[in-house]
Amino acid sequence: MKNLSTLCIAASTLLATSSAMAWESTDGAWSTSASLALSTEYVWRGITQSDSEPAISGSFDLGHSSGAYAGIWASNVDFAGSDASTEIDYYAGFANDIGDTGFSYDIAALYYDYPGASDENLDFTEVIGSVNYSFFTAGIAYTIDADNKDLEDSVYYSLDAGYDIGSISLAAGVGHYDYDENALLGLEDYNNYYVSASTEFAGFGLDLSYSDVDSDGELNGGDDQIVFTISKSM
Repeated sequence: MKNLSTLCIAASTLLATSSAMAWESTDGAWSTSASLALSTEYVWRGITQSDSEPAISGSFDLGHSSGAYAGIWASNVDFAGSDASTEIDYYAGFANDIGDTGFSYDIAALYYDYPGASDENLDFTEVIGSVNYSFFTAGIAYTIDADNKDLEDSVYYSLDAGYDIGSISLAAGVGHYDYDENALLGLEDYNNYYVSASTEFAGFGLDLSYSDVDSDGELNGGDDQIVFTISKSM
């Protein structure tokens, strides 16, 4: 509770000092946006990244009307056996529609950075691609470089679906992490699942999600999680 109270105070302070983050150029070609979120836990692909403790995260994005974009996202983290306390993700990509087919795509590169950590095998880079049609999105993330070479060539496959009912947005998804037989790490390929419901109230985003992993994912530190997030876009 003490940690949660501290994070709430930090979030309130940041919101109070960032009331005009969104911007758009006069010709509409360029725009910026930012967000701030407070979650009961940081869960990534079914695995806790904050040791089941609350997390505060924020992002800043720059976009172009062509579909090009770049941004930065950060959160506190807590890993067993590591002194890492912060994750900063840098990303850039391109997203657009595929003609009038109803399909759209998103291709990006993402670098996961854990500054200040004495561990020398945490940082890694992924190339991520996804295709969307109607309610469905299929994605693949491939690790092209990692400080720990045993992580290279790992692949994460995902399939997500989303549907709006009035002011409520429902989502569900499944994923499969293929670690390419990295026996040295003791990691096991695993599947993860989630369902979520989100809405907006008084200018804030509210999201409640449930996620779980199969038995192999539990060997990697995964477990079933219920996460509540309150966020603000600016």
